[in-house]
Amino acid sequence: MANPVGVPAGSPRRRDAQATRRRLLEAAADLFAERGYDAATVRDIAERAGANQALLFRYFGSKSALLTEVMAHSGQEQLRTTPPEKLFETTLRGMLTHHGKDPHDRSLAVYLRSVGGADDAAETVKVLGEQYTDVLATLSGAEDAALRADLAMAWLLGIGMMRVVVGREPLASADPDAVCELVLGLLQRLLEGMPMPEGAVPPESGER
Repeated sequence: MANPVGVPAGSPRRRDAQATRRRLLEAAADLFAERGYDAATVRDIAERAGANQALLFRYFGSKSALLTEVMAHSGQEQLRTTPPEKLFETTLRGMLTHHGKDPHDRSLAVYLRSVGGADDAAETVKVLGEQYTDVLATLSGAEDAALRADLAMAWLLGIGMMRVVVGREPLASADPDAVCELVLGLLQRLLEGMPMPEGAVPPESGER
């Protein structure tokens, strides 16, 4: 999009617009993760971002388009910045503690609470899921690496559903470190070839 007449690229006005857009994305990620797509109103998102509702529609077009961008931005950022061997743990921890400061820390919580809320986001979610699974498959040396990666993702989503959406105890209030310690030790066995994360407990250590 061309700059307004007399407003050069990199001007304070352009930087302010970019900052407002970023705040809206972060506020939407917060509220979608906390409440879900349907319960997070445009008014609440704008208020948390310290912006006018009109700016939300100006920058994103609609609430459903905003969800699509939140999912695309957070998921792609996580894929871009996270080493493959840390992807599962990072995603799991982000879901267990979805009040983290970075939008990509909350990508799974946003998905779980907002799934089905906006048809426009369905294709984005599908593509991101495939990309996550492809990365996890590279960690396994087994012939059925793709299947093992799918199972790992299904497990991740199941944990998130039980904790974030259903609120099933004792998982809902379990310490994130305790959950990760148990899950990551078993994940290493599932993927075969994935390095054992620091602090993870091998399955054999729990045998009596």
